[in-house]
Amino acid sequence: MTVMFRPGDRPPARLGAQLALGARMLSMDGHDDFNQGQISARLPGRDTFYIKNALCGFDEATPGQVVAASVRADDPTDPLAPPELPLHQAIYRARPDVGGIVHSHAPHTLVFGATDLEIRPVSHDGAHFTGRLGLFTDTSNTVLDQATGEAIAKQLGDGAGVLLRNHGGVIVGRSVRHAAVFAQVLERACRLQLLAEQSGRPYTVSTASDVQLKRDFIYADLSVRSYWDHAVRRVARAWPEAAEWRG
Repeated sequence: MTVMFRPGDRPPARLGAQLALGARMLSMDGHDDFNQGQISARLPGRDTFYIKNALCGFDEATPGQVVAASVRADDPTDPLAPPELPLHQAIYRARPDVGGIVHSHAPHTLVFGATDLEIRPVSHDGAHFTGRLGLFTDTSNTVLDQATGEAIAKQLGDGAGVLLRNHGGVIVGRSVRHAAVFAQVLERACRLQLLAEQSGRPYTVSTASDVQLKRDFIYADLSVRSYWDHAVRRVARAWPEAAEWRG
């Protein structure tokens, strides 16, 4: 049964904490760009999702700086919702399996998307995205309308993420924990492949069988949970107040 959107709804405490913790770990991983970029999450079977508000950056997000939004474009919009809400709405409508989305301007992800390179399994990180990373080239502008959001969702398809040319990346996951971890994985994959390209020498990549083995083990749900827990501990050391959040 679908639970309808209610304006002003507050996220469940645990989900609000996960959004704030995810935002802080993205900050630690170099995803900051003033207050730009978003992290959002929803629970299964709901038209409502929750998203970091427009005014705070990843580095200062707290569970209280999260607003509710609807997957439907004609529902009311919170005045603090980020302007790129249509990006998240379109993906949640197109992908019932997605429970978390990250959009950021992480530098290596952005530069990689400005090239015509395809992501390759140079590292474990690249294995997750090989053959699963779309590229959107229609515009590099802020995603302000449903048509653009829907075009990005189309390029995402059933994949793990999509590069926005000259704009950054969009990463999805079955939960906000998965999306936040995989956003860090993509930034590392792009950085390492750009380093390999910069060497000017031929380089090897993992075989197709190794890619599948890595997906099955290194990026299994239990493994992703351990990466999330490690990142949460780092966040708590950098921002002691975050230790009180329960994500």
